[in-house]
Amino acid sequence: MKTYFQRVQEQTPTRFWINNVTREQARLAIAAGACGCTQNPAYTWKMLSNPEEKDYALEILGDIMAREKDDNEALVQLQYALVEKIAQIFLPIYEATGGKAGYVSIQGNPFREDVQSILRCARYNTRKCPNIMAKIPATAEGLKAIEILVRERVPINATEVMAVRQAVDVCRAYQRGSKGMDHPAPIYFSHIAGIYDEHLKNVVRENGISITPDVLWQAGVSVGKKAYYMTRSICPEMGFISGGARGLHHFTEMVGADAVVTINWQGTADKLIQQDPVVVENFLRPTPDYVVDELVQKLEDYRRGHFLDAIQPEEYEDFGPVVLFRNSFEEAWTKALALIAQLRNE
Repeated sequence: MKTYFQRVQEQTPTRFWINNVTREQARLAIAAGACGCTQNPAYTWKMLSNPEEKDYALEILGDIMAREKDDNEALVQLQYALVEKIAQIFLPIYEATGGKAGYVSIQGNPFREDVQSILRCARYNTRKCPNIMAKIPATAEGLKAIEILVRERVPINATEVMAVRQAVDVCRAYQRGSKGMDHPAPIYFSHIAGIYDEHLKNVVRENGISITPDVLWQAGVSVGKKAYYMTRSICPEMGFISGGARGLHHFTEMVGADAVVTINWQGTADKLIQQDPVVVENFLRPTPDYVVDELVQKLEDYRRGHFLDAIQPEEYEDFGPVVLFRNSFEEAWTKALALIAQLRNE
């Protein structure tokens, strides 16, 4: 009996990646049809606080702390060591597909996202494993780093994309960096539809905005659709990832796109396998005009995400949904640093 994800891959161009996984979840996801993985800066804390992985992660951390006195640097090394193990699990997929699948992306210290810090971390993380992909925020600083890393043939996942303009700017950075190159390394941009929706829901609740729930439900996916079609017309070789799922629809509504959808195992992937829905290419349905009209009229951050000239690169880092996403990374990174400090004191 084939799983829902296996049927999605047979019947559509949509692919399933798993997010922030333990080693066991990685194996379960691959068995269910996953062909790639994303890890973010919250991953180390997830592993350090996971009952099944805590001892394993602490053992690796202990070895690192014995030789590395800087806590932030120790955490960067721990993140790489943990992600490398996941990359090894996905390596057979990478090898079997000739490098077309089986990637595991990794993002660095969320408190150090200037160009030089991003470059240093990306080069460190991709220096050994061929299927590790550098995950770079699509901010003003990140876009500069992306252009440089493209020239260096580093595989890239441009993340924290909430606005159509960000996705287009990633295209432009890639085109500048790859100009004149034969067979540049693969690049994706990740539109974080789920976090975008979470931010808009917070805005609606906090400001008492009256908006049709059915319309609000479509916000993140609708911006993702526009970003997808615009980037395909500008730079068809760039891949599209939809991420940050906060509901099952953040996967099912993307089915039909020539894209990757990255979801958590627990609470999303496992539920979809259990529910085993019918495979329907929902992505191919256009967003109704009345949906876009109400969202644009009532939510400024939707307008900024939807219209190409409604936001500028210097504003990306402070864009509400980007801040929400980054805050979750910073919180987890801070908790991991606090644990390292505690271990040193003990």
